[in-house]
Amino acid sequence: MNIFKRSKVGLVENVEYKLFDSKGNSKKLFQPNKFYTWLIKKGLAPRNLTSRLFGVFSSSMIVSNLITTTGVAGVAARINGSGSPDAYTYIALGTGTDAAADANTQLQTEITTSGGARANSAVSVVTTDTAGDTAQLQNTFSFTTGGTFAITESGVLNAASTGTLLARQVFSAINVASGDSLQVTWKFDCDTA
Repeated sequence: MNIFKRSKVGLVENVEYKLFDSKGNSKKLFQPNKFYTWLIKKGLAPRNLTSRLFGVFSSSMIVSNLITTTGVAGVAARINGSGSPDAYTYIALGTGTDAAADANTQLQTEITTSGGARANSAVSVVTTDTAGDTAQLQNTFSFTTGGTFAITESGVLNAASTGTLLARQVFSAINVASGDSLQVTWKFDCDTA
Protein backbone atom coordinates (compact mmCIF):
# COMPACT_ATOMS: atom_id res chain seq x y z
CA MET A 1 0.00 0.00 0.00
CA ASN A 2 1.35 3.39 -0.97
CA ILE A 3 0.91 5.83 1.92
CA PHE A 4 2.31 8.80 -0.01
CA LYS A 5 -0.08 11.09 -1.80
CA ARG A 6 1.09 11.94 -5.29
CA SER A 7 1.62 15.66 -5.73
CA LYS A 8 0.51 17.29 -8.98
CA VAL A 9 0.85 20.74 -10.44
CA GLY A 10 -2.04 21.39 -12.77
CA LEU A 11 -2.21 24.16 -15.32
CA VAL A 12 -5.46 26.09 -15.25
CA GLU A 13 -5.50 27.97 -18.50
CA ASN A 14 -7.63 30.73 -19.91
CA VAL A 15 -7.22 33.02 -22.88
CA GLU A 16 -8.72 36.48 -23.25
CA TYR A 17 -9.42 38.10 -26.62
CA LYS A 18 -10.11 41.81 -27.15
CA LEU A 19 -10.90 43.20 -30.61
CA PHE A 20 -10.42 46.84 -31.68
CA ASP A 21 -11.20 48.70 -34.88
CA SER A 22 -8.70 50.89 -36.76
CA LYS A 23 -9.46 53.84 -34.44
CA GLY A 24 -8.86 51.83 -31.27
CA ASN A 25 -12.55 51.45 -30.42
CA SER A 26 -13.55 48.18 -28.77
CA LYS A 27 -15.60 45.82 -30.94
CA LYS A 28 -18.02 43.41 -29.28
CA LEU A 29 -17.18 39.71 -29.20
CA PHE A 30 -19.51 36.80 -28.57
CA GLN A 31 -18.82 35.23 -25.15
CA PRO A 32 -20.18 31.68 -25.31
CA ASN A 33 -21.88 30.15 -22.28
CA LYS A 34 -20.83 26.81 -20.75
CA PHE A 35 -23.36 24.82 -22.78
CA TYR A 36 -22.19 26.24 -26.12
CA THR A 37 -18.54 25.82 -25.07
CA TRP A 38 -19.24 22.18 -24.30
CA LEU A 39 -20.91 21.72 -27.71
CA ILE A 40 -17.88 23.28 -29.44
CA LYS A 41 -15.41 21.07 -27.52
CA LYS A 42 -17.39 18.00 -28.56
CA GLY A 43 -17.48 19.18 -32.19
CA LEU A 44 -21.29 19.31 -32.09
CA ALA A 45 -21.87 22.98 -32.93
CA PRO A 46 -20.73 25.43 -35.58
CA ARG A 47 -18.57 28.33 -34.37
CA ASN A 48 -20.80 31.09 -35.70
CA LEU A 49 -23.92 30.85 -33.53
CA THR A 50 -24.64 34.13 -31.75
CA SER A 51 -28.06 33.48 -30.24
CA ARG A 52 -28.74 34.55 -26.63
CA LEU A 53 -29.37 30.87 -26.00
CA PHE A 54 -25.61 30.30 -26.44
CA GLY A 55 -24.05 33.40 -24.84
CA VAL A 56 -23.80 37.21 -24.84
CA PHE A 57 -21.86 39.96 -26.62
CA SER A 58 -19.11 41.53 -24.53
CA SER A 59 -15.99 43.71 -24.83
CA SER A 60 -13.85 40.57 -24.43
CA MET A 61 -14.10 36.82 -24.82
CA ILE A 62 -12.50 34.43 -22.31
CA VAL A 63 -12.07 30.79 -23.29
CA SER A 64 -10.43 27.78 -21.62
CA ASN A 65 -8.07 25.69 -23.67
CA LEU A 66 -6.48 22.27 -23.79
CA ILE A 67 -2.88 21.37 -22.90
CA THR A 68 -1.64 18.86 -25.49
CA THR A 69 0.22 15.63 -24.79
CA THR A 70 3.41 17.07 -26.32
CA GLY A 71 2.82 20.23 -24.27
CA VAL A 72 2.67 18.25 -21.01
CA ALA A 73 5.93 16.50 -21.92
CA GLY A 74 7.49 19.87 -22.81
CA VAL A 75 6.52 21.39 -19.45
CA ALA A 76 7.96 18.40 -17.59
CA ALA A 77 11.22 18.71 -19.56
CA ARG A 78 11.40 22.49 -18.91
CA ILE A 79 11.12 21.92 -15.15
CA ASN A 80 14.32 19.90 -14.87
CA GLY A 81 16.12 20.80 -18.11
CA SER A 82 15.83 17.28 -19.51
CA GLY A 83 15.98 17.70 -23.27
CA SER A 84 15.85 21.49 -22.78
CA PRO A 85 12.94 22.42 -25.09
CA ASP A 86 12.70 26.10 -25.99
CA ALA A 87 10.39 28.32 -23.94
CA TYR A 88 6.77 28.57 -25.08
CA THR A 89 6.56 32.23 -26.14
CA TYR A 90 4.78 32.18 -29.52
CA ILE A 91 1.05 32.76 -30.04
CA ALA A 92 -0.54 31.52 -33.26
CA LEU A 93 -4.01 32.13 -34.70
CA GLY A 94 -5.95 30.04 -37.19
CA THR A 95 -9.20 29.31 -38.95
CA GLY A 96 -9.46 25.57 -38.25
CA THR A 97 -12.63 24.22 -36.69
CA ASP A 98 -11.75 20.69 -35.60
CA ALA A 99 -12.17 20.32 -31.84
CA ALA A 100 -8.96 20.66 -29.80
CA ALA A 101 -7.50 17.24 -28.93
CA ASP A 102 -4.68 15.93 -26.72
CA ALA A 103 -2.87 14.63 -29.81
CA ASN A 104 -2.75 18.02 -31.61
CA THR A 105 0.79 19.04 -32.59
CA GLN A 106 -0.05 22.18 -34.65
CA LEU A 107 -3.04 24.39 -35.35
CA GLN A 108 -5.36 22.97 -37.99
CA THR A 109 -5.20 26.01 -40.34
CA GLU A 110 -2.68 28.55 -39.07
CA ILE A 111 -2.84 32.12 -40.40
CA THR A 112 0.50 33.19 -41.92
CA THR A 113 -0.30 36.51 -43.65
CA SER A 114 -1.79 39.99 -43.30
CA GLY A 115 -0.80 40.62 -39.68
CA GLY A 116 -2.19 37.35 -38.35
CA ALA A 117 1.05 35.35 -38.47
CA ARG A 118 2.51 33.58 -35.44
CA ALA A 119 4.21 36.09 -33.13
CA ASN A 120 6.73 36.04 -30.32
CA SER A 121 4.73 37.49 -27.44
CA ALA A 122 5.47 39.64 -24.42
CA VAL A 123 5.92 37.25 -21.51
CA SER A 124 5.62 37.82 -17.78
CA VAL A 125 4.82 36.10 -14.51
CA VAL A 126 1.69 37.45 -12.80
CA THR A 127 -0.35 36.63 -9.72
CA THR A 128 -3.69 34.81 -9.81
CA ASP A 129 -3.94 33.13 -6.38
CA THR A 130 -0.38 33.02 -5.00
CA ALA A 131 2.46 35.44 -5.81
CA GLY A 132 3.96 34.61 -9.20
CA ASP A 133 1.80 31.55 -9.90
CA THR A 134 0.77 32.40 -13.48
CA ALA A 135 2.75 32.49 -16.73
CA GLN A 136 1.29 35.12 -19.08
CA LEU A 137 1.82 35.62 -22.81
CA GLN A 138 0.34 38.60 -24.64
CA ASN A 139 0.41 39.86 -28.21
CA THR A 140 -1.64 42.30 -30.25
CA PHE A 141 -2.11 41.22 -33.86
CA SER A 142 -2.65 44.16 -36.24
CA PHE A 143 -4.40 43.09 -39.43
CA THR A 144 -3.32 44.68 -42.72
CA THR A 145 -4.72 44.74 -46.25
CA GLY A 146 -6.19 41.34 -47.03
CA GLY A 147 -6.45 40.59 -43.31
CA THR A 148 -10.08 39.48 -43.25
CA PHE A 149 -10.42 36.27 -41.25
CA ALA A 150 -12.93 34.33 -39.16
CA ILE A 151 -10.49 33.30 -36.42
CA THR A 152 -11.61 30.12 -34.67
CA GLU A 153 -8.44 28.66 -33.11
CA SER A 154 -5.37 29.76 -31.22
CA GLY A 155 -2.32 28.06 -29.78
CA VAL A 156 0.96 28.54 -27.91
CA LEU A 157 4.16 27.11 -29.38
CA ASN A 158 7.89 27.28 -28.71
CA ALA A 159 9.26 28.29 -32.14
CA ALA A 160 8.68 30.82 -34.91
CA SER A 161 7.77 27.96 -37.25
CA THR A 162 6.77 24.37 -36.55
CA GLY A 163 7.87 23.92 -32.89
CA THR A 164 6.00 22.11 -30.14
CA LEU A 165 2.36 22.96 -29.44
CA LEU A 166 1.82 23.53 -25.70
CA ALA A 167 -1.88 24.36 -25.85
CA ARG A 168 -4.70 24.84 -28.37
CA GLN A 169 -8.26 26.04 -28.24
CA VAL A 170 -11.15 26.32 -30.66
CA PHE A 171 -13.90 28.89 -30.13
CA SER A 172 -16.77 30.81 -31.74
CA ALA A 173 -15.52 32.91 -34.65
CA ILE A 174 -13.83 36.26 -34.10
CA ASN A 175 -14.31 38.14 -37.37
CA VAL A 176 -11.44 40.52 -38.11
CA ALA A 177 -10.96 42.90 -41.01
CA SER A 178 -8.10 44.99 -42.34
CA GLY A 179 -7.28 47.71 -39.80
CA ASP A 180 -8.53 45.71 -36.82
CA SER A 181 -6.26 44.64 -33.98
CA LEU A 182 -6.77 41.61 -31.76
CA GLN A 183 -5.18 41.48 -28.31
CA VAL A 184 -4.63 37.89 -27.17
CA THR A 185 -3.64 37.12 -23.55
CA TRP A 186 -2.85 33.53 -22.57
CA LYS A 187 -2.56 32.70 -18.85
CA PHE A 188 -1.27 29.43 -17.40
CA ASP A 189 -2.09 29.32 -13.70
CA CYS A 190 -0.10 26.68 -11.77
CA ASP A 191 -2.77 25.09 -9.58
CA THR A 192 -1.71 22.69 -6.82
CA ALA A 193 -5.21 21.85 -5.62
